[in-house]
Amino acid sequence: MFLGFLGTYTPRLDDKNRLVLPSRFREQLADGLVITRGQERCLCVWPADGFRAATEQLSAAPLTSKAARDYLRVLFAGAHDEVPDKQGRVTVPHPLREYAGLVRDCAVIGANTRVEIWSAEAWERYLAAQEDSFSALSQEVPPGLL
Repeated sequence: MFLGFLGTYTPRLDDKNRLVLPSRFREQLADGLVITRGQERCLCVWPADGFRAATEQLSAAPLTSKAARDYLRVLFAGAHDEVPDKQGRVTVPHPLREYAGLVRDCAVIGANTRVEIWSAEAWERYLAAQEDSFSALSQEVPPGLL
């Protein structure tokens, strides 16, 4: 049973800028995936069907909204679709590597409905900065979820 994308993994980009997906994620991503820019300079990896569902929701945003147009442009302009190879590798295109600061060491984290790819150093900094506020954030989570 798939409970969502969970855990933290530390793969490296190879010399051809390919990343080996964690084995626990491969089945859900085997039919195709989309890599996009994420917030905080990470990359988001969506299963193809999950990306389609998210874009259907996004298409409901009014095009008269400048914020919606700006968000959609940035999201789709940097999106890259791919099917992992038999070893579970995906190529991370140069513009996305540059955006996320990916050089070699990466952190791949499960984020429930998607996967995030961070430079290992940026992930450690982000996580350290969030540690203190993690318990405080639980006060903002809707009742019954935790």
